[in-house]
Amino acid sequence: MNNMTLYVQRDSPVHRVDPLTKLLFVFISIASTYLVSDHLVVLGILLFTFAILLTGKVFKSILPVIGVSFLLIASIIIVQGFFHPDRTTVLFEVGPFSIYKEGFSIAFLITLRVVNMVSAFGVLILTTKPDDLVEALLQKGLSPRFGYVLLSVLQIIPQMVALTGKITDAQRARGMETEGGLWMRFKSFLPLLGPVVLNSLTETRERSIALEIRGFNRKGKRTFLNETEDYRYGIPLRIALVAFFITVIVWRVIS
Repeated sequence: MNNMTLYVQRDSPVHRVDPLTKLLFVFISIASTYLVSDHLVVLGILLFTFAILLTGKVFKSILPVIGVSFLLIASIIIVQGFFHPDRTTVLFEVGPFSIYKEGFSIAFLITLRVVNMVSAFGVLILTTKPDDLVEALLQKGLSPRFGYVLLSVLQIIPQMVALTGKITDAQRARGMETEGGLWMRFKSFLPLLGPVVLNSLTETRERSIALEIRGFNRKGKRTFLNETEDYRYGIPLRIALVAFFITVIVWRVIS
């Protein structure tokens, strides 16, 4: 995995799909789960997304992100299960509290949607280089300013992690204790916070200067260093995705 991105280098069919087709998949996959309320359909979309992650050999890389999202999911289950306004049927009891079937059903549906959302973005982020994604969008007419913002967002977490690691190593070399119990880790976190924030601001300023030197604000037609080739099966895949999305919309209207 590149230190500056979440991209995972693999030789897989998913990695060879062009960025715009994967971006379309993310939109349709997420939107479809919110258009339908059938648990089995949403579960089927989620399993299909999992299958793509497995095909791309990045399924293990998305598991920690899904694990973090379960903090949100747990709160959804508690709120919906205990306090849903339409609660009538007790599903099971936890001590003096009752989980109701109606609330749990909605919580389970939301859980499937959240996990699918995280996984769909994982398909895009873990199998696509941010540079390729932004360049493809720029070639389609996206504003360079918005492209820079998007690229910065995709890189901010890996950059912060890498920067924190460097500063932690430097502080250890100076004799600061960074390992141990929870209180020790908390005390070491505060001295690390200042350098991380200041270095991030400095890097942002240096990057903006470098962009200005390279003519970032220059008007007129732009050329690209890397000419991307059209993916062989891009059009059929996009047609299939759009056809599926239209089917979901029609089913939603008539059901």
